[in-house]
Amino acid sequence: MADPDVSSQSGGYDVELFVETPDYDLICTICQGVLRCPVRAACHHIFCKKCILQWLKRCRQQTCPCCRKPVNQSLIFVMFKLGKAIGRLKIKCKNEIRGCPDTLALSEQYCHSMSCLFELIPCPYQGCRAQLLRRDLEAHARHCEHWRQPCHMGCGTVLSHRTQAQHNCYRQLRQEYEARQRNHRVIAVALQRKMRRMQSTMAHMKRQIGLICESLEVMDDLEEVEEEELGDNSGSGSFSSSSNSSS
Repeated sequence: MADPDVSSQSGGYDVELFVETPDYDLICTICQGVLRCPVRAACHHIFCKKCILQWLKRCRQQTCPCCRKPVNQSLIFVMFKLGKAIGRLKIKCKNEIRGCPDTLALSEQYCHSMSCLFELIPCPYQGCRAQLLRRDLEAHARHCEHWRQPCHMGCGTVLSHRTQAQHNCYRQLRQEYEARQRNHRVIAVALQRKMRRMQSTMAHMKRQIGLICESLEVMDDLEEVEEEELGDNSGSGSFSSSSNSSS
């Protein structure tokens, strides 16, 4: 079977994809596939949108491939109703060759491929290069060496098949709790030491400030004594001079 999605020539759907052979009127004369996004030229001939645009791009004279009449790209119209009618045609699943028996409307092809059990998909686990059918994914995950999942109990540990059997949430959480407790005790001891050093520094600074204040008070006392002595000496000198003058 040819590519089940598009005609090998261009933009139309492969005729073999359909359950029943489509009417000749639904065939694009350029690609010979079933019309995809059908458009009509001014001459009333209908083509796949992609096919006619590619044709006009290659054709220097820009004429219809059926009747050779001139084709103006601005006069090409999308045929929405015809497109919807084609979308309702029954097709075989593109994975029929792998065993999918389903038939569905053409418009449902994408949605079906996202859930088809016969769709070939890559293994979702990083590092694994296996390609497998969607239906085999669960079985593959049981022995894939790249399988990784977080613990379903919510402890946050990412497990592999090798570590899953050995994993014990309670033990893991207890070990983490004890490690955090030890870390907290180390931090608390360090803070206590720092507090003691700060207290010692503050006590030393208070002593220094006290000594400075005492020194300032002593200096003030000495200045007062000196001023008093100077005052006494001045008074004595004045008295002596007065006595001499009287004599």
